[in-house]
This record gives sequence, C-alpha cells and structure tokens, in this order.
Amino acid sequence: MIDLNDYYYFVHVVEKKGFTPAAKALSMPKSRLSRHVSKLEERLDIKLIQRTSRQFKVTETGQLFYQHARALLDEMEAAEAAIESRKTSLSGRVTMSCSLGVAQFAVKDLIVEFLQKHPKVELVQQVTNQNIDLVSSGIDLAIRGHVETLPDSSIIQRSLATVSWQLFASPDYLTNSGTPQTPYDLYKRQTLKVGWQPVVGHWTLQNNEGVKTTVPYTPQLCSDDMSTLKAAAINGLGIVSLPAYTCRQEISVGSLVRVLPSWVTGRAQLSLLTPSRRAQSPSTKALGEYLLNNLSEKIGDS
Repeated sequence: MIDLNDYYYFVHVVEKKGFTPAAKALSMPKSRLSRHVSKLEERLDIKLIQRTSRQFKVTETGQLFYQHARALLDEMEAAEAAIESRKTSLSGRVTMSCSLGVAQFAVKDLIVEFLQKHPKVELVQQVTNQNIDLVSSGIDLAIRGHVETLPDSSIIQRSLATVSWQLFASPDYLTNSGTPQTPYDLYKRQTLKVGWQPVVGHWTLQNNEGVKTTVPYTPQLCSDDMSTLKAAAINGLGIVSLPAYTCRQEISVGSLVRVLPSWVTGRAQLSLLTPSRRAQSPSTKALGEYLLNNLSEKIGDS
C-alpha cells in the first residue's frame, strides 16, 4: 500500500542533501526519517539512496523516482491551494523580487492596485539589480529583464512585455550642443550611463530598417539608479539611454525629448519568473496573473 508520507520524507532528504539536515528541517528524529525511506526502498525493492557514515548519494534510480515524487507532491499542494482559494479571500504572504528600475517605474502602481483589491495579502518586495536564486532565497515570483532566453530550466518564464531602450536628452541640452542627426553625431557628446561597471560604455543602435552601428562613449555619470540618471538628463547633463517607459511622463510634458527617434539602443524582454517545483499559493498566482494581464499595457512597446 502506498504511503504518501514516505514520498514526502524521501523528497525532503534528497532536497536537503542528507538525513540530518532533513530531520532538522522537519523537526523530527533522524531515526524515524530513515525508517520511512527504508520502508519505501523495501516496498520498491530497490536502493534509492546510498548512505554510509561518511557519504550520502542518491542513486540513478533514486533521482528518477525523486522527479516523479516531487511532481506528485507539487500537484497535491496545488490541489489543496485550489480548494482554499474557493473557500476564502486572497490572503497570506507573497515574496517578489525585481530590479530597482522595474520597482520605480514599472510595477509600483500595479502593486498598489493589487493590494487595494486584496487587503489581506502581504507583499514582501525585494529590490535588487543582482540575479538571485529564486529557490534558495525563497522568492515566489520575480521580474527580470533580459535579451537572451534565461537558461535556468528549473524556472518557469512567462513574457510580460517587450521594452525598447531609447536615447533621451533635455531640449536645453540639444539647443546648446546641437541635435544629433546620425549616430556618428553622438561622438564626444556628454553622456550618462546605466550601471557603474565598467565606467566606459558603448551604444549599439539599430534603426527601423535593421541597420546597426556601435558608438563608444565615456559618461560623466554612471549609476544603477535610473531616477538619478533621468534627473541628470532633465537638467542638461547629457544624453542617456533608458527604457522607453521610464520617460513617458517627461516626454509628454517636454522636459525630455528623444534623440535620434528612428533608432533604438536595444530591445529587452521583461519576464515573470516562478520556481517550477513549487506549488503556488492562490495569492502568488493571482499577483502573477495581474502583472501578466496589465504590465504590457503600461510599459510595453505599442
């Protein structure tokens, strides 16, 4: 007879990489945990884990069994979460990670709207420009910008929006320095740069016909904070490349204008990332769907 507790304990032993750390995480005696795994091996009549006083190793068969056992437990958790979502309003904690630029310019309004609709949800927002491991950091969902497909197969990726990076400057700066008519006119202009490493940079520009060219530059200001760079550009300190959505308001009021409007300095994909081996709570799933349904309209290329 199948005992799902055996599956549950076996998965924990594999994921914690040993009986001792798994027993500690589960707050149970190591001997009891070992008995569950031994009983599972006896019923299957095969060795799943090779263990000695000095070595812990999951066998090839054990790895295969783990994949199916993990999937089964995920489905069980999802089934319970689906029932709970019908019984109660959304509640509980959701942990989300995103970059500083995304936090400041892309999602802040949507987060406020979502929490107003679901006042029992608690959102913990981690803002960092570093790529972090979602599973080990306990992140429920993350938003990341990228050009190439992200390689981590343990992460589910769903497209949120395609975003163009464009060149911007203040009207006063262009009046004083002249408005560039071609990419070559960007040479030796005052510039600003996203990111502080390296302290020199280059723009790879592409026009509507697909023509590409590269222009090197040495910026007066480098920063991870797009708000600082945008303020510097508004105050006439030079030309900056930023995601188009970050400057929509400034374009509308005329404090910034596009430089070389037929050219872009890149196109990035914003993706919603979730761990593939973790059952999502109703609140996590609802926030993810809210972002998927609304973010592109707010920040994506038309």
